[in-house]
Amino acid sequence: MKKTITKREVAKRVSKKLGEKLPRVEKTVSTLFTTLREIMSEANPEVRIEIRDFGVFEVKTTKAKPKARNPRTGEIVYVPPRRKTHFKPGKLLKEELKKPLE
Repeated sequence: MKKTITKREVAKRVSKKLGEKLPRVEKTVSTLFTTLREIMSEANPEVRIEIRDFGVFEVKTTKAKPKARNPRTGEIVYVPPRRKTHFKPGKLLKEELKKPLE
């Protein structure tokens, strides 16, 4: 079963590492995620957020699909272009994830 880490748990870890009070760190972490979300949602049409030694968040545009099919009815429908998110891990994160499981 997957373990889910919440924003609050991230704030607790950061608070512990920095020796700062949790409410202050929670506000900072929340502001960081809100700002990243705003940057990505304002992308017109694409944006790239690079965080060194962690990874890259990108908003990319998909192509329109004029002949997509509704699987329930078999009806051919038009799907307009839209934006999607993509995350590419950085070198250090990739190396950590490549380590064998014990």
